[in-house]
Amino acid sequence: MNYSNFIVKILKRPKQSLVKKNILLTKLHVQFPSIRNNTDLNTISLFIWGDLGNDIMKYYKINDYILVEGFISLNREKLTNNQQIKISVFKIYPLNRDNIRINPAL
Repeated sequence: MNYSNFIVKILKRPKQSLVKKNILLTKLHVQFPSIRNNTDLNTISLFIWGDLGNDIMKYYKINDYILVEGFISLNREKLTNNQQIKISVFKIYPLNRDNIRINPAL
C-alpha cells in the first residue's frame, strides 16, 4: 500500500452502504484529468469511510474536481489489465475546475 495524492474528476454519483456494525462506506468513481480520449485506465474507485462520505454526498457533484489523499490497493490474486485501482481516502480537498490546466506538450 502506498499513500498518494491525486487530482480527479467525479464521474458518477457516490453510493453509500453500511458495513459491519453500522460503518458508513461511500464508493465514488472518478477519473484522472487527461488530454487523451477517456479510457478505463484513467478511472479509479475511491472508498471513503465514515463521515467524510457524507461530506462527499453533500458538497460535491458530478464533474467536480477534487484532490484526494489516501492508500492505493490492488487485488493481487486477480491482477489483470482490466483491474481497477482502489483508493481508501483519508482527506479530500475541493478544486476549482477553472484552475486546472493540462499542458498538451507533456
